[in-house]
Amino acid sequence: MTLLSRRDLFAYGLFGMPLALVALPVYVYVPQLYAERFGMSLTLIGAALLLARVLDAFIDPAIGWWIDRAASRGGYTRPILLSLLPLALGFYALFLPPSLADAAPLAWFMASLLLTYGGFSLASIAHQSWGAALTQAPGERARLSSAREACGLAGVVLAALMLQTLAPGWLPAIFALLLGCAALLLLKYALRPALHAATLVERATIFVPFRSARFRWLFAAFIVNGIAAAIPATLFLFFARDYLGLAQYSGVYLLLYFVAAAAAMPAWVALARRLGEARAWLLGMLLSVAAFVWAFALDPGALIGFGAICVLSGFALGADLALPPALLAAVIARAGHSGQREGAYFGVWNWATKINLALAAGIALPILQRLGYSPGATGPAALMALGVAYAVIPCVLKLIAAAILWRAPLNDL
Repeated sequence: MTLLSRRDLFAYGLFGMPLALVALPVYVYVPQLYAERFGMSLTLIGAALLLARVLDAFIDPAIGWWIDRAASRGGYTRPILLSLLPLALGFYALFLPPSLADAAPLAWFMASLLLTYGGFSLASIAHQSWGAALTQAPGERARLSSAREACGLAGVVLAALMLQTLAPGWLPAIFALLLGCAALLLLKYALRPALHAATLVERATIFVPFRSARFRWLFAAFIVNGIAAAIPATLFLFFARDYLGLAQYSGVYLLLYFVAAAAAMPAWVALARRLGEARAWLLGMLLSVAAFVWAFALDPGALIGFGAICVLSGFALGADLALPPALLAAVIARAGHSGQREGAYFGVWNWATKINLALAAGIALPILQRLGYSPGATGPAALMALGVAYAVIPCVLKLIAAAILWRAPLNDL
């Protein structure tokens, strides 16, 4: 087995940094920008964000299908190159809109979002497919995916720092520079996978992945685990402000969480080498439950206690980020689709990632309202509801995902 060098990992993984940098500014700064500059209502902005994300999610399988066809003829260079211009232009248009009036700001906002999301989907599915096709060695799969996800976490942290220290007008320029440099490094220096033309029968459908029982099991565990992770993300600011009374430390907690996840990557890769990726991911899920369930028992002002939970949960997040894509690469190989159908698999995979966020909001927010919580409420019943939705429900879902993974036929990969 040939080990991938650190240079190989860096050349491939760095492209994950500008891709991860996209989401945080869009969701944190853009709503405020369009509300203040054009007087758009937050309800309208939120509806536009949700609609654009749903439309984007449902084209991901088709993008994956097209990437497979393009890759079989010339590798992943063409999809990556085609993604750069819409991604950079969409991001620029979002942050530096011209003077507009009447309904034009909404139209500009939606068009910019769709352009950004379309470029992002094309780039991310091609990048993930490239990695899955590059190596099928059990230890190297996890190393490669962890390198990509660690660079992604660095992108999230960089985005947070830029939002705190730079004027928003600088963001598109810095993003375009980073995107161009990372793409150049990927296309010029990263190892190229061996690809094969898919059969005509397989090309006829985007649902090839679901023919594999292993994929169906892995996909079910991924969906349930993803919803379990997305619910606390949706409710984090409410929990920090209303339950703990520590809103001023929200940024610090997020930083602890993501830095712990990045620092944990090598440990999860080593554990995957020893136990296998499925068993290592299962341990990560159980560690997440053991650490996170204590959030329900915290008292207001528990500064250090919640910080410890963020660190331990972040450590477990490293498993969620590094190991499922490595398992998916193994499933693709076992199905006989390595070098042929990675785009179809990761198109469906990315669809699930995006839909998880929508499902999390659809599950957590109605339950919270039914249990008596509304933003800003600090009564005992409201805080009990918030604690249950934030900490207990995700842990129950996480245990269900762990049970699915335990039963899944994935330990022989």
